[in-house]
Amino acid sequence: MEDLKKRLQEDMANVNWNDIKPHAQRDAVIVVDENLNLLDVGVAIAQDDKMVVEHWITEELLTKPSNQQLSDWNINETQLFKTLIVQPFVLVQSL
Repeated sequence: MEDLKKRLQEDMANVNWNDIKPHAQRDAVIVVDENLNLLDVGVAIAQDDKMVVEHWITEELLTKPSNQQLSDWNINETQLFKTLIVQPFVLVQSL
C-alpha cells in the first residue's frame, strides 16, 4: 500500500479547468469534498475499497460535478484544482 500511496502522491498536480474539461466531457471527473484527503480517496478508489467509497458517496463527499459547477468553471477556466488521476477517474478539489 505504501508504494501505491507514494505513486499516487507523485501523480497529484494543480491544474486549471481547461486541462480538466476534456475529462468532464467524458464524465470521468469526481469532485472530492474539501474535508477529505485527496490522496486517501485516491488510495481507496485504487484499492477498490467499496465500503469506504460508498460511504463517501452516500454522504455526498464524492460527487459528479453539478451543472452549476460546470457552468461556473467554464466561466472561470483558469480556476485551479488539486487533481489526482486514478484510472478511469480524475479526482478534483477546488483550490
